[in-house]
Amino acid sequence: MLNKVSVDDINVKGKKVLCRCDFNVPLKEGKITDENRLVAALPTIKKLVADGGRVILCSHLGKPKGEPKQELSLAPVAVRLSELLGQEVKFAADNEVVGPNAKAAVEAMQDGDVILLENTRYRVEETKNGEAFSKELASLCDVFVNDAFGTAHRAHCSNVGVSELVETAAVGYLMQKEIEFLGNAVNNPERPFVAILGGAKVADKLNVISNLLEKCDTLIIGGGMAYTFLKAKGYEIGNSLVDDSKIDYCNEMMAKAESLGKKMLLPVDTVCAANFPSPIDAPIDTVVVDADKIPTDMEGMDIGPKTRELYAEAAKTAKTVVWNGPMGVFENPTLAAGTIAVAKALAETDATTIIGGGDSAAAVNQLGFGDQMTHISTGGGASLEFLEGKELPGVVAASDR
Repeated sequence: MLNKVSVDDINVKGKKVLCRCDFNVPLKEGKITDENRLVAALPTIKKLVADGGRVILCSHLGKPKGEPKQELSLAPVAVRLSELLGQEVKFAADNEVVGPNAKAAVEAMQDGDVILLENTRYRVEETKNGEAFSKELASLCDVFVNDAFGTAHRAHCSNVGVSELVETAAVGYLMQKEIEFLGNAVNNPERPFVAILGGAKVADKLNVISNLLEKCDTLIIGGGMAYTFLKAKGYEIGNSLVDDSKIDYCNEMMAKAESLGKKMLLPVDTVCAANFPSPIDAPIDTVVVDADKIPTDMEGMDIGPKTRELYAEAAKTAKTVVWNGPMGVFENPTLAAGTIAVAKALAETDATTIIGGGDSAAAVNQLGFGDQMTHISTGGGASLEFLEGKELPGVVAASDR
């Protein structure tokens, strides 16, 4: 699947290595609240350090939109990375990213040293893949390593532009693992292959639904997007989330599943409430009704107990499961039962279980099932585009073996 030069194929001793990581971590009052992405980057960084590379790390954080914002500085990441690595990660504080501090720090590097550049999105050119900024980044290094799967679906300076200006552009261990798991799951799965799609909107998953129907044996639909499918079947869905412009599409997909001989499972019952919880974790009164009997003044917010059983059974018979998107409003304890039931079923199966980033990754980690999954993707948007069957610019840009 991945015929790309990897960190195992290159000699970095004494060389300056620019390594693009995904340090886009959540911050609260300057403190990192979830460091999964930092931990995921460690194997590649440690390998480059052990091999005597001079390691220059770069990443974006949030959406500063081309201007320096103190609250989106990578300074806290340098501090925490130093602790995780057990050696100093020197922070190059330059608002222009490749500025005097960065250049001086790179100049003074010894083999095995690590520095971190400031947020690449402080530069307006970053997201436009502008040539000038790509050249500045490339001027710092001899070798480029891309380990940021989370931005692989974007053609930016720090993942695509720079790779075209260096002789060697390799992929890191995390990138390799993501492509291996997602790629094999979709293109060469051990069967039965069950795909579970949830989340709010059908529109977000249009091409994913269509592509996965061709690859999987069973497609399970949950979350807010299920109600558009239920409405397409002619059911009363009350005030549930619906995308009326996608009713025809849902009918097409149900017909496609039938013509391909694939199972498509939709909710048979649903947990309803009169109003969306506010705040999101507030206590809420709910009723369980059959999926075709949602009261006109209520909205569906989670899959019901019969559906939980149905979905869990389907997941347990699988050899490969890909899951993207929660089954309901999982941030609310009363409305998390559907997502918990699916996570629990996946935790108890012997199948290869792949969680496709974003909200589903957050859900399995928050609910305490993370360590029981085979692979949790670090990239929400990237894994979705991968599941659509798209080529990812950040992967394509790496040197072929």
